[in-house]
Amino acid sequence: MKLNKFAQLSVLAMVVAFAAAGCSKNPSNLTKLPGYGPGKVPVDEDPNRLAQEGKPISTEINWDPANFIEDRAALAPQTVHFDFDSYAVKSGEKSKVRAVVAALKADAPAKLMIEGHCDERGTEEYNRSLGERRALALRESLAAMGIDPMRIRTISWGEDKPVDPGHDESAWKKNRRGEFVLMLPKK
Repeated sequence: MKLNKFAQLSVLAMVVAFAAAGCSKNPSNLTKLPGYGPGKVPVDEDPNRLAQEGKPISTEINWDPANFIEDRAALAPQTVHFDFDSYAVKSGEKSKVRAVVAALKADAPAKLMIEGHCDERGTEEYNRSLGERRALALRESLAAMGIDPMRIRTISWGEDKPVDPGHDESAWKKNRRGEFVLMLPKK
């Protein structure tokens, strides 16, 4: 009986240790968006001075997707694919990001929704987190190329919306992606 309790406690301790190790993953290698620091305040701006001047302090993304029409076809060819368990934008995919930059620069009123996706492997929570990191990595790439990050919203679908329902490497490769959805203002 004591051995069973000891075994149960050991298993519980291992589960807690693994959970703590998994939760400590921090995307520390993500670069900061140019000009923005913690609290969504431009890093080179003093919030007190901004308030005194009557300028908005928050740079929160304030556009409502309900006021826009989704154009999924416009940027569908620019879908970026990722390696397994990675959110690094591969050098071979950068031309797609540049094409999105060109489209956004040509259409100033347009906004962008970036959807992060994963394959079916991994837990639901992990895949949601990885999908988010993929979408944010694409947002950062666009910002580094001159697109105002306030024009971009991100969402993670994790493994919920596979483009290929298969259960092999070919399907998984297609499902590890970031999709760009052009958001056009309603007229």
